[in-house]
Amino acid sequence: MSFTLATWNINSVRLREPIVLKLLQEEAPDVLCLQECKSPVEKIPTEGFAELGYTHMVARGQKGYNGVAILSRLPIEDVGDKDFASLGHARHIAGRLENGVTIHNFYVPAGGDVPDREKNEKFGQKLDYLTEMRDWFHADKPQKSILVGDLNIAPREDDVWSHKQLLKVVSHTPVEVDQLAETQGAGGWVDITRQDIPEGPLYSWWSYRARDWDAADKGRRLDHVWATPDISNSGHSSRILRDARGWEKPSDHAPVFATFDL
Repeated sequence: MSFTLATWNINSVRLREPIVLKLLQEEAPDVLCLQECKSPVEKIPTEGFAELGYTHMVARGQKGYNGVAILSRLPIEDVGDKDFASLGHARHIAGRLENGVTIHNFYVPAGGDVPDREKNEKFGQKLDYLTEMRDWFHADKPQKSILVGDLNIAPREDDVWSHKQLLKVVSHTPVEVDQLAETQGAGGWVDITRQDIPEGPLYSWWSYRARDWDAADKGRRLDHVWATPDISNSGHSSRILRDARGWEKPSDHAPVFATFDL
């Protein structure tokens, strides 16, 4: 069985329903994982998705903030969620496909603007969230699993437009990068995107603040596709749909794709 998966921080699934439909029509991934849906589950606009064949959904939501959803053309079973760092936020959902693959969809806290947990509670929450993810993967080693989502960290020097200038900017600070590496290592997770595209600048997010985001190209790779070692060799065809950042009323994130032969 071969299936293509995409992950996308949509920054309001109701506001940006038209570009979700555009993606589903033009790219037709078998599974689309969305973050920052900003909607209660019952208000996610599922009718249009279902008309395109995406009749399955597992999701967690809340009004105006956070929220994660997995839309699928393939049958998928809701296998739960975790409230890491006890924030009470809708930031994780897991679904299992009929082939036994579990898909974890994460929206890690952004962490605010100041990279100091003593001065910025949100930064502390981000680090605590990652610590609890790490501890969970240590205690319950994932198998036959894919982890996707907006992890809000660009770990490599070539995952940001300027390593030197962003070392003290939340999303690329050494403490965050180290924390993400520990979390990844705890589950043995393989970065599928960089397995396929090992070298060179690669971004999935560009700030709304840039007058011309494309020309400035001050991006960061905040969105990730990981897989456990037992299935990582089946992952291929990774890409970031940069053009989606320029669609009408876009998210500030672009979708990240990978295909798995399982």
